[in-house]
Amino acid sequence: MIALALLSRLPVQVERFDRGARAAWAYPLVGLIIGGIAGTAGIIAHWIGFPPGLTALISLLFMVVLTGAMHEDGLADTADGLWGGWDRVRRLEIMQDSRIGTFGVLALFFAFSARWAALWALFSVGSGTALSAILAASLLSRATLPALMAALPNARGSGLSHSTGPCPPETAWLAAALAFALSILLLGFGAIPATLMAGMAALGIGIIASRKIGGQTGDILGAAQQVAEIFVLLLLVA
Repeated sequence: MIALALLSRLPVQVERFDRGARAAWAYPLVGLIIGGIAGTAGIIAHWIGFPPGLTALISLLFMVVLTGAMHEDGLADTADGLWGGWDRVRRLEIMQDSRIGTFGVLALFFAFSARWAALWALFSVGSGTALSAILAASLLSRATLPALMAALPNARGSGLSHSTGPCPPETAWLAAALAFALSILLLGFGAIPATLMAGMAALGIGIIASRKIGGQTGDILGAAQQVAEIFVLLLLVA
């Protein structure tokens, strides 16, 4: 329940999040729920007779609404902060600013366009193919979050990522194993390159964040989720 309350806007009541990182093993399950709802909405739209482009847009709309656009917000703040600031302190200040800058707008545009185009192509193949891809991308991308939480220190002494507490390495490994097992059921042997692709995306974000701000924040985690999801979807399209 803690993982679901942290990563979604679904009506789940949780009193405290200070030890929420210990529930990070369940992040892939949250991805499975979000992807399942969004994918089902797309399948219904497909059955009604909507064209693939509109069906893909409906699925994306559900993904955004179900999470309150928290990962998209993290991507925009990360782009603005890491490339708009000239030192660590200034980058963290920009990432906390509620206003969005040019880098953030461009990041959102390209990320949304890539997800939409990938889902469009997948729904053009078939609703079942699209559903499997949405589920796999959603759960694998969220499995990268505990990995980054365990591998990198928190770069700021406040915020959601800090309030959840440190993520034990065994929790991160459990999340990764769970995500891989579920993706095997969805994609078969295709889960292997999909998992590697998600890991590469998260590794890239982690290296950049470590060099620019010395660790991870909630915004960095949101950016990692978005980039990993895009990488997995594009791989499955290919």
